[in-house]
Amino acid sequence: MGFEIERDDFDDSDYARFSDRLARCISALEHVVKRPGFGVGPATVGAELELHLVGESGHPAPVNRAVLAAALDERVTLEMNRYNVELNTPAFPLAGRPFATMRSELASAHAIARAAARAQGADVVMIGILPTLTADDLRSSALTDGCRYRALSAGIRRGRGEPATVRIEGADVLDVTTDDVTFEGANTSFQVHLRVDPADFARTYNAAQIATSFVLAVSGNSPIFLGRRLWEETRVALFRQAVEDRCEAREDDWRPSRVSFGHGWARAGATELFAESVGLHPPLLPQCSDEDDPEAVARAGGVPPLRELRLHHGTVWRWNRAIYDHTSGGHLRIEMRALPSGPTIDDMVANAALAIGLTVALSADADALVTRMTFGQARRSFYDAARFGLGAEILWPSERAPSPRPWSVFELASRLLPLARRGLVSSGVAADEADAWLGVVAERVGRGVTGALWQRRLYEALSTQMPREAAASAMLDRYRELSDGGAPVSSWPAR
Repeated sequence: MGFEIERDDFDDSDYARFSDRLARCISALEHVVKRPGFGVGPATVGAELELHLVGESGHPAPVNRAVLAAALDERVTLEMNRYNVELNTPAFPLAGRPFATMRSELASAHAIARAAARAQGADVVMIGILPTLTADDLRSSALTDGCRYRALSAGIRRGRGEPATVRIEGADVLDVTTDDVTFEGANTSFQVHLRVDPADFARTYNAAQIATSFVLAVSGNSPIFLGRRLWEETRVALFRQAVEDRCEAREDDWRPSRVSFGHGWARAGATELFAESVGLHPPLLPQCSDEDDPEAVARAGGVPPLRELRLHHGTVWRWNRAIYDHTSGGHLRIEMRALPSGPTIDDMVANAALAIGLTVALSADADALVTRMTFGQARRSFYDAARFGLGAEILWPSERAPSPRPWSVFELASRLLPLARRGLVSSGVAADEADAWLGVVAERVGRGVTGALWQRRLYEALSTQMPREAAASAMLDRYRELSDGGAPVSSWPAR
């Protein structure tokens, strides 16, 4: 969400004032985005990486505040649960060797976080969902102590009015209830940011939506939760249900989920996506700032911070999300949120190269592509990719009828990896840089392995020899050893 707040209890007047500020923010944003020259500039990229903190046993270590204090690095921040931290890279130009830079930044921040964790008797793990989590690790006591997280949890409970049901079906079935948002903290992701000129935003955003299903299918790393074998990217199902603020018993509740793939193709630009967040979702954190009237600032030629809008929009979790940044004259970004943490830095950087390259390449034809594929079909492919990974069938738009056509991930790889390379090189990325990182993905697909498949196979083999809890711990030990080695998951031995 990007902000700390100073309160965790609010009354009706707070919500009314906040809603008024949101309306003013939308009006101001519309004015600013239409201003000639706003946000125009070279494309940049950046990333956020969420990590689990674990003790010697591989179980969660709730020491994130101590790690933050020991790290003394602004790139290291807190996350939802007490055993999560986040690493942030600065933005850097897409042209040149951006992914080598991204790798260097992530490795540097990771080393600092690891040193800080080890000073507390803990360590860091890059993995979508920690397989050693138990129900005890997801109680309300796991929530990071802070007004922001307490207020978020209270706001979701207030809207729902009853415990949330988390039901996910895979090889096993998970069916539990929870009354807190700590289940969301079981997920750790790798989020990639791409700066986009306002005039290109709708096309590029739609291209990212189309690209995400394939990118997710080849990147899964979250197959096990609470001892159950679920989706290849269980995070996608778990996140949606963990922060559900709708009451199942109310048949008249027309509101969509706060976590979703979205509700339709972007038509005009970023403003409509922010307006959608305001129109469809009630505020959870209605703390107003003392900033000047955003409409007045915008009409006077300024770039308002729009703090209330950014705070609210940060509580609506689209898998691809529009970002407004007022700093340095202001700009827009697309935040690609679907990718998991891990297995290695090289794997994640390769995923980023694929996501950005494919998005850029598709954006040139996005207006035509959205006429060859319904939004519902793109959404279906996204959830199939999350559930089945490399085994998913993905609908892809075709120039000739019928369109879209179903493809296996392996069939698509031969078409889309060269397309992603074209997108990167056309953006100024060095050809050998593009080849190197996309080659990591090609090797993964060629060998038929992702982090999720590697975890599942070893976990199932170990489960025939020992109880599931012990198998999860043993699998994680081996995973950590190989992850620390740094070689991409495609080169990992089966055991």
